[in-house]
Amino acid sequence: MHATAEETVQARLVLSPHRSVRLRVTLTYRPEDPLAVRMAFPSEFSLDDPADGPGEGAADIVWVFARRLLAAGLELPSGIGDVHVRPGLGRRTLVELRAPEGIALVQFDTADLRRFLWRSRLLVPEGEEHLHLDADRALAQLLG
Repeated sequence: MHATAEETVQARLVLSPHRSVRLRVTLTYRPEDPLAVRMAFPSEFSLDDPADGPGEGAADIVWVFARRLLAAGLELPSGIGDVHVRPGLGRRTLVELRAPEGIALVQFDTADLRRFLWRSRLLVPEGEEHLHLDADRALAQLLG
């Protein structure tokens, strides 16, 4: 059994320049997937059409992206593609998630993200991710 870094933090989903809602976000880092972090959002915040979804009690929405992207975005705007991370005003960090259904902008307390990254680095120090990669398992998952 591998150790895991997991933290549930409060964030804000930005709806407009003057309106946002609080939401719970679970951040997870697993040494067996050493390059990635996961952000899980409650299903009620999905951009999918509610008529298409499974409804009440649905699983969280999980975004998976590079740990390095999250760390870089605390200091400078970072990211290409579906996930962008950048410093916000004060001690805030903004994570922009892009999907065909729309764009979500989520604001975090930077200290929460730094604490999570620190905990992940206790499990796998930056630059040592390659020591935790299991090429055989990854190939089996890809082909299986």
